[in-house]
Amino acid sequence: MENFEFVSPTHFVFGRDAEAQVGAKLADQGAAKVLLHYGGGSAERSGLLGRVRESLAAAGIKCVELGGVRPNPEITLVREGVALCKQHGIDWVLAVGGGSVVDSAKAIAVGARATCDVWQFFETKQQTNDVLPIAVVLTIPAAGSEASPNAVVSNDELGRKTGYGNDAQRPKLAFLNPELTFTLPPYQTAAGLTDMFCHLLERFFDDYGAVPVTDNLNLSLMKTIRAEAPRVLADPENYDARANIMWAGMLCHQGLAGVGRHEDWATHGLEHELSAFDTSITHGAGLAVMFPAWMEYVHGENPARFAFYGREVFGLVTSGDVEADALSAIDETRSFFASLGMPTTLAELGFDEARLEEAIADMLPTLAANKGNPFGSFKRLSMEDAAAIYRSAL
Repeated sequence: MENFEFVSPTHFVFGRDAEAQVGAKLADQGAAKVLLHYGGGSAERSGLLGRVRESLAAAGIKCVELGGVRPNPEITLVREGVALCKQHGIDWVLAVGGGSVVDSAKAIAVGARATCDVWQFFETKQQTNDVLPIAVVLTIPAAGSEASPNAVVSNDELGRKTGYGNDAQRPKLAFLNPELTFTLPPYQTAAGLTDMFCHLLERFFDDYGAVPVTDNLNLSLMKTIRAEAPRVLADPENYDARANIMWAGMLCHQGLAGVGRHEDWATHGLEHELSAFDTSITHGAGLAVMFPAWMEYVHGENPARFAFYGREVFGLVTSGDVEADALSAIDETRSFFASLGMPTTLAELGFDEARLEEAIADMLPTLAANKGNPFGSFKRLSMEDAAAIYRSAL
């Protein structure tokens, strides 16, 4: 097991009507004025924002609002949030939504006390402890951003999409009510399930050997997601299935499932470039295409690891041919994503050969800037390798 540092300061309030406790819990933390940050109209139409406002008002907490977060959140709105925090003396940032809203809130919280432009943190990865505290009312289990130290933000002007990690931006409070996820569209639910599963794959496949305590946590979460996915898609208001998925989504990206390992994150890098090139691509859908393509390209570095994964997660029977068993595990992974209704080729995401070549020319420079050259840990990948993986996914 590798040396590691692990910080997990998030206070979770989990269960039915969790959002009703927002005001009281924030008041207990000394909050006086919050930035209420959210996405589109669904949180308003559902009445969730109204309930949150009432809870804040009942606790005597004032709020300034900023909506409009899009999927693949963009730095322009973050800058607007930073300005509001400085103008109004905001002391907490409260995100109501999914991973994109939470990531945007984290970026705002980092920039609110900075003297430089907030994008500098994403460019340089410089660390700061001077970050506004963050609370989350989660509506979409997927990204795990409600407890993770990471945020991913796009800069449309520069054509960049990149991440920033800092334990100081882990949320201090997270309110998780599975009932808030009952009305999620099936595609969004499936994309979230895919994202969770891929967070585990990034940690399970690296250049380090076995770490049984971490590996078994990881494998258990994979099996839980596989078991609950068909239940939640068939019965969207199954509270127990939704609860298991919501809690698993947090555990998949909080960091515990990767302690003592190097982790890889090459595939997330490949996908981030895709959804920066075409912001209509849902992150989970992009991962469903890119992860099996990455697996097929790199599995020869350690086919036994893939065979082990196939046995433990999919119950595959050992054939005696490690290479064949590894390929079977990859096939099962692709089939699992397809069973959720996810795409499995770039063609399904609107690419043909000409558009893909245009995209590759656009993506490789920013991929190198964001991830380095080479990148990844399971297999060190060059930009030529990255191009080959993209082409294999068509």
